[in-house]
Amino acid sequence: MSQPNQPSQPFEITVGNVTRSLRLVPVGQMGFVPLVEFLGDSELTRAVAQALLPLIPEGTEALLTVVTNALPLAHELSDLSGLPYEVARKKRRTYMQAPLIQEVPGLTLGVSETLWLDGLHARRLGGKKVVIVQDVIATGAMATALARLVERSGGTVHGYLAAFKQGESSLPVRALQELPGRVEP
Repeated sequence: MSQPNQPSQPFEITVGNVTRSLRLVPVGQMGFVPLVEFLGDSELTRAVAQALLPLIPEGTEALLTVVTNALPLAHELSDLSGLPYEVARKKRRTYMQAPLIQEVPGLTLGVSETLWLDGLHARRLGGKKVVIVQDVIATGAMATALARLVERSGGTVHGYLAAFKQGESSLPVRALQELPGRVEP
């Protein structure tokens, strides 16, 4: 039974032979948006990575993503492409040495965040052509913060890759599908 003002129908996506019904979650004043979850869904993750593989720009030397939901996708893309990947975290870890710290302005979900990239990981991006990998790119705020980490590491942003694009972003994103910005109840 659905709650009042909650959409009664989930939003459906299909990638390759894999179809999923996405939960619709409330996001501030935006209403409801489809929630893509790669964690725990290796079948969807693999299908999306296989579909994204030909979209990786030629000459790419490394991938950069952020924890949590895009991590399985970046890992699978790394396995399929042979490209190394690095991961920015949303909390400082005690083992990090000389981390790069990057603020992310207010996100689609209405929460500002801080990214942390361990100095060792940052050095691995130095001098490389790096593609930013995300599950969903909406406003582009997170992708822009990741790009700033690449630049501060001495790398070059070589492109933006996302499973899904949602809403308007000024970034040149290569994505498989467009998700609605919001779903009315």
